[in-house]
Amino acid sequence: MEGKVAVLGDKDFVMPFSTLGLDTFAVEATAPAVEESADKILDGHYALVLVAENIAPLAETIFTKVDSKPIPAVVIVPFTAEPTGFAIESLGRVLKMATGIDIIK
Repeated sequence: MEGKVAVLGDKDFVMPFSTLGLDTFAVEATAPAVEESADKILDGHYALVLVAENIAPLAETIFTKVDSKPIPAVVIVPFTAEPTGFAIESLGRVLKMATGIDIIK
């Protein structure tokens, strides 16, 4: 299966991904900016969405629309100096949905 990849985060997070040719969405850490870009990503029919951990809580309401769908797969990536645990919680929810078991706990 082929699909496009989107990367959402601040400019420091998305820069390395843009050199790989992925579609990047550099945003400021404000709810309106993040939500606008998240909506664009969903409208763009991406198969995989990588989201920086520090941006993810601001985009959570948008991406919950596709939580139960196989595509796009939204993956939260730790990137900040001090991880907040949001990425691990998100991964735990995905693994529980896939396996039925709360593997992280």
